[in-house]
Amino acid sequence: MSTDYTYDEQGQFFPFFILTISGLVTLPLTYSLLTPSQELENTAPRIHSGFKPRDADLIEGQIKKQKRRERRLKRIITAAAGWLMMGYMIYLIMVTARSIPKIWDPYDILGISRSANEKAINKHYKGLARRFHPDKMKPDPAKNQTIESLNDHFVELTKAYKALTDEEVRNNYVQYGHPDGKQSFSIGIALPKLIVTEGNGKYVLLMYGLLLGVLLPYVVGRWWYGTQRVTREKVLVTSAGNMFQEYKESMTEGDVLSALSTGEEYNDVLKGGREDHGLGKLERSILAEGTEGRSTAGLESKDREGYEQLSGVRRKALGLLWAYLGRVDLEDSTLNDEKYEVAPIALALNEAFTAISLAFTSTPAIESTFKTSQNLIQAIPPQASPLLQLPYVTPTIAEAIEGGNKTHLTVQQFMQLPDDRRRRAALGPGLLSESEYRAAVGVARQLPVLKVEKAFFKVMGERLITTSSLVQFVIKARIIPPGTTNTPEINELDLEDVDPAEDDLDAILGRKSNKKPKLTDSSKPTPAAKEEKTIQPPLAYAPYFARDHSPRWHVYLADSKQAKVAVPPFTFTTFDKPLFDEQGNPTFAVQTLKMQFQAPPQAGQYTFVMHLICDSYIGIDTKKEVILDVQEMARAEEIVPEDEISEPEEDSLAGQMNALKSGGIAGSPPKAKAKKPTDEDSSDEESDTEGEEEEENSDTDTDTDTDEE
Repeated sequence: MSTDYTYDEQGQFFPFFILTISGLVTLPLTYSLLTPSQELENTAPRIHSGFKPRDADLIEGQIKKQKRRERRLKRIITAAAGWLMMGYMIYLIMVTARSIPKIWDPYDILGISRSANEKAINKHYKGLARRFHPDKMKPDPAKNQTIESLNDHFVELTKAYKALTDEEVRNNYVQYGHPDGKQSFSIGIALPKLIVTEGNGKYVLLMYGLLLGVLLPYVVGRWWYGTQRVTREKVLVTSAGNMFQEYKESMTEGDVLSALSTGEEYNDVLKGGREDHGLGKLERSILAEGTEGRSTAGLESKDREGYEQLSGVRRKALGLLWAYLGRVDLEDSTLNDEKYEVAPIALALNEAFTAISLAFTSTPAIESTFKTSQNLIQAIPPQASPLLQLPYVTPTIAEAIEGGNKTHLTVQQFMQLPDDRRRRAALGPGLLSESEYRAAVGVARQLPVLKVEKAFFKVMGERLITTSSLVQFVIKARIIPPGTTNTPEINELDLEDVDPAEDDLDAILGRKSNKKPKLTDSSKPTPAAKEEKTIQPPLAYAPYFARDHSPRWHVYLADSKQAKVAVPPFTFTTFDKPLFDEQGNPTFAVQTLKMQFQAPPQAGQYTFVMHLICDSYIGIDTKKEVILDVQEMARAEEIVPEDEISEPEEDSLAGQMNALKSGGIAGSPPKAKAKKPTDEDSSDEESDTEGEEEEENSDTDTDTDTDEE
């Protein structure tokens, strides 16, 4: 027996091989391209407004430019090439004739039934032998017959006959499938024959060398060094190092902007000598004298001095950022386009700089980074009026509405004014028109302002907070847009925090449960068993920002005396209950926000300042003083919960049985015999009474219930 290896250059098996390899790459790549992104910016609703800024076409162009980058043209081309290759291979499979190995079958060769007996086989074979014996047949040229083919056919008939009648030949057929015993077989390899053709060996080795020695290390190295070049916040490590050098314990928003200008990412925007293009016009525009000691773009004298010390790409990048924040018209389409392009880059860099600031735990620096995020998204310079967040409102109109006061009005304060007073302040020549006023008020009434109703500490399943325990800081809040009237009273039950069941590990660890909802007798899921669904707030209303951005709320606890962050920020992007109904009206549902941290190792009262900051809007942040009361472990062990078992109803079966056991009648409990108390009994009774009074007067916070998330 021998084995013959044949290489398939005719396309019998080769298309299946190429189709499989192409499918392994093309199908997952196509799925990733067609699957909608689950990022918050792609799934959140929007605030309705018909306002378009002056440079709306440039902003829209930047948005489209970013989407083109996200489409990843190389991946699309690769997927398209893969589908073309797969289509061509399927075509070859359909049109290529395939040779199917024929199984040697004596019954088929003799043309008799498998149920024929030996007598019938002998008779049939004798007839075939007389008919097809080479001595009695002559080759027929019309049928391409030759003497060799006639001999071969007769030999096959003889083998088939012996396989059914001769014992030894039959054993070979049964064991090996052929009367001659083991046969040689051919293995087809789904590769072109040219790879083993004599003289092509050196080219095959060269191809393997390029694939394994050059291409594979290049791909792996590029992936590895690509991941090492950027931080977790997706900014270049070099940029993070530059910003680290700029960090100071006490930083203003202007200092943060100066630090953000050190990013290497601006080199891609201002490459090819663009760092000097229009720089003079840019600086004249942003450094022109404004009001209140600031330039038209919002620079203070300190910011101006720092800016004039810079050069190169950093100088122009910082100038473009100030022009963007001040909404300064640079009277040059290229410069205006660049200022809208650098703002999203600065926001990404600011996230990395926030992480750097958190490592130093300095509250002023962290607050400045969060405020810078608000300024970048809303295109408003530091210390400017929050009313600039509303459409059509300019610095002149905002100053007129505020009546020249040095203290700026927030959007909430503006909307709290009576409508006639708002109109008198905002409408008029050089101010807002009626339609513009309605548009501004309409946007204000859609802003997701989170009002804190209650904030407290708790330990899950415990009545006291003990040293080193895992503490939950629970915030109960409602979304109440500015200008909302007739806000419903809050239900006190909604302010409680219910602990999950002890066996509900998913709820305890804050994970999404995969269990099926339990059904009641009515075959409907219980409220507690309904599938959790996260609710996203509307995208940030930021008509000048050339990206979609989903608002994020940061909660952290700070020590006001030391100006340090005590508990790092927890970030919330979704809520557990609907914010608005189908008509767009607020639901006023109580939302639950939780953050966990370890309690201090020493007992005592700790005073913190809670900071609830939204990264997308100015003037809607919340500060609140909270007190954490930590007790020693021994104090918690002293408090033993008492099981309260209520007496059964008198008219119930349990009540009747209880009455019989006690020897009385339902409705009239048996009278206890009078007993003269001894001194010892009297002492015990007094002790018990004092204990009850102490429990009733206990000031322990047992608030451990809340809405399920």
